[in-house]
Amino acid sequence: MRLQPPLAELISLKGRVSLITGAASGIGRATALRFAEAGSDLYLVDINEEGVRRVSEEVKEVNPEVSVRYFRVDLSSPDEIRGLWERIASKPPDVLVNNAGIYVFKDFLEVTEDFLEKVIRVNLNSAFLMSQHMIRARREKGGVIVNVGSVEAILPFAKGLVHYDISKAGVLALTRALAREYGRAGFRVNAVVPGGIRTAGVERLKREAILKFRVDVIKSGMRYFARLPMGRLGEPDEVARVILFLASDLASYVNGALIPVDGGFLSA
Repeated sequence: MRLQPPLAELISLKGRVSLITGAASGIGRATALRFAEAGSDLYLVDINEEGVRRVSEEVKEVNPEVSVRYFRVDLSSPDEIRGLWERIASKPPDVLVNNAGIYVFKDFLEVTEDFLEKVIRVNLNSAFLMSQHMIRARREKGGVIVNVGSVEAILPFAKGLVHYDISKAGVLALTRALAREYGRAGFRVNAVVPGGIRTAGVERLKREAILKFRVDVIKSGMRYFARLPMGRLGEPDEVARVILFLASDLASYVNGALIPVDGGFLSA
């Protein structure tokens, strides 16, 4: 007996357009490559124009049949976000992945208003505004939104990330609120909640934090691994696979979910 629809069709994104923010590296890059493998045409967005251009070339190597366009956008600017959606208005995406974010260690007492505002604008406000444009553009058709949160939003653990924690907590609240409000309009809105993921940016920031916070960060890292059931950091592709699941028809009845991809950290 052959099940209907076949698994290959459920995981396929062929014929769809996906917009991924923060696509120049890390989880965004890994998601772009997996979506290309699944057949999705792509809009790749990042403030790092050279980086996102390189990823667009990698996408074509993975699947020469997909269409890919890349855009340099400062997601802290509502005007630039608006300009992006004006450029793609003739073919808005079926899937939006809000992945872009600022992840910087800074002592709570040293956080300035300007720094806090920048983190909130990039991590939370951009997800809010991008989702708003998505829902307006696809009000008659529905669509899929996948947000990228963090275990830090649920269980603050590392020193020097209060600003990051509150921004990502807002992303999780946004996810559930939109799922409830727009589910009957044909939108599915979910979030992945990554734990420690091995990206070049995270490794660089860890080194910087150790130089600044020294013993506190080293102790925090030891406590993190002691709590981690799988005993290792995750890879960007391991998060990308879950994002692909949520974007595909495999997750057709998943809405408002916050799915940890954390090696069991939150359950320990």
